[in-house]
Amino acid sequence: MPPLYLASASPRRRELLAQIGVPCRLLSSSVDESLLPGEAPEQYVERLARAKAQAGLDMLEAPGEACVLGADTAVVLDGRILGKPADREEARQMLQALSGREHQVLTAVALASALGCESRTVASRVSFRHITSAEMHAYWATGEPQDKAGGYAIQGLAAIFVRQLQGSYSAVVGLPLCETAELLAGRGISCWQLPDNA
Repeated sequence: MPPLYLASASPRRRELLAQIGVPCRLLSSSVDESLLPGEAPEQYVERLARAKAQAGLDMLEAPGEACVLGADTAVVLDGRILGKPADREEARQMLQALSGREHQVLTAVALASALGCESRTVASRVSFRHITSAEMHAYWATGEPQDKAGGYAIQGLAAIFVRQLQGSYSAVVGLPLCETAELLAGRGISCWQLPDNA
């Protein structure tokens, strides 16, 4: 079976792969995440996922049959991408904008190897209840929203804000597992792998 590398610093993505029984090795690849002029959110996440996977593959001295997985997630409100908040005030503004409304979460996953790069993009819709000002400040104080797209983590403390989710929960967390499994299967990497010592 080809070795799999994950080009991501996100512990959540590694945990999601482990959840479906797929071991991986980590690669720390960096790409410019600037939005291009006129770029749509769907194009943005797909471009970054593919760039991360390809950058990871380029890091391997002898890639052979190796595959590299890259992913990117964006929280989109009214057609605008909400990135990671720079400070408490920006995080508050994001939560204020999301409060009591529905927003879109786009996650793209890409798999690169010597055979080329394939990708999938998944769109989900998340509805938040009304969030009070006190909750916004208390949530920032936990430290959780500081490195999260849109300023929140659905798998963490912000779960109490979520009234409804339409789409893929794992994609909102950071990796659409159904689509990821399809990409992996196409390159001969199976899910539900048993540990070596089993």
